[in-house]
Amino acid sequence: MKVIENGVCAAIGFKAGSIHCGIRKNQTKDDLALIVSDTICQTAAVYTKNKVKAAPILVTKKHLINGMSQAIIVNSGNANACNPKEIENVELEAQCAADYLNMDVENVLVASTGVIGQVLPIEKIQDKVSDINLSSENNSNAAKAIMTTDTKEKTVAVEFKMGSVTCHMGGICKGSGMIHPNMGTMLAFITTDCKVEQNVLQSCLLDNTNKTFNRVSVDGDTSTNDMCIVMANGTAQNEVFEKEVFDQVLHFVMEELAKKIAADGEGAGKLMTVTVNGVDTLENAQTLAMSVCSSSLVKAAMFGADANWGRVICALGYSGVEFDPELVDISFKSNDEILCCESGKGLDFDEEKAKSILLQEEIEIICDMHSGNESCTCWGCDLTYDYVKINGDYRT
Repeated sequence: MKVIENGVCAAIGFKAGSIHCGIRKNQTKDDLALIVSDTICQTAAVYTKNKVKAAPILVTKKHLINGMSQAIIVNSGNANACNPKEIENVELEAQCAADYLNMDVENVLVASTGVIGQVLPIEKIQDKVSDINLSSENNSNAAKAIMTTDTKEKTVAVEFKMGSVTCHMGGICKGSGMIHPNMGTMLAFITTDCKVEQNVLQSCLLDNTNKTFNRVSVDGDTSTNDMCIVMANGTAQNEVFEKEVFDQVLHFVMEELAKKIAADGEGAGKLMTVTVNGVDTLENAQTLAMSVCSSSLVKAAMFGADANWGRVICALGYSGVEFDPELVDISFKSNDEILCCESGKGLDFDEEKAKSILLQEEIEIICDMHSGNESCTCWGCDLTYDYVKINGDYRT
């Protein structure tokens, strides 16, 4: 496997494009994107577990009953959720894309992200969609168009061998706030030219979602619009399919995107990686790691470069997992590593060294429970003043 450029356009037969519609009056960036395959794709998707689901999810689910699609239309700036015209407008959004692309509307999937509760100005999308220039070089444009409070585009692509055939896989995603397990506002779109059956694609996506996106927490909120879609058009024409190889490639792409989301959490200055080792089951290891990753007090301490390991063991303690506190070791790591808690008791550690470690842009919290052989790594970010500033007036 080799990392390459061009995200969702890296796979043969995929194009993308974007345009500015003016969905939000105070925004000037592109806010409408298309991702299109030359041919019909085997398609898999996972969605938010929030009980309140936006209209784009409901319509996308309906269009994916047969497990096939050919295009995705994505708008930012408006979630098209919880408003009186959401279903009507999402159907119109799919239809205008289908008309422009000359395909059946059932082959068009729809995703939206932005403010909840406001009516989507569908006429702006209808007026502009046919002006989108589709190209295999437009990955970056599409990645930027789907952003809301994100500060960086999030994209990754790889080249890999399936048997003797060269295949490609790439993705883009957006997500900065309202990020918490169970597809948490997070949108991810992945394309591949590898030939794969839909049921296998769905299984691999679901398994890897649990190991990647569902191990990210920025703020504890789960959006109404989250979804991850994988499209496989089979253009590589591989006759051999090795599930283990495909699964590893998909995991790499999804994990890279997940880490980019965590690092770009709203107002974030640091990527926070939490690894919990020595647990009896993987499920318990993930619960423990996510408890630390989601703790506002831990995140605030990381912002202040404060090696407050007490907040870490506290978060482990309220996770709901049974463990012996007197076995727990806690370390902080970046350019160096320091052990702060051993066998559940604080050590007389070098505070200046600890601060230097926590001043880095990427930091790791390592907890060893000494109770088993399972481990889990989750990702988050620090909690800063800017998070409150960004979310204090998001609608305006």
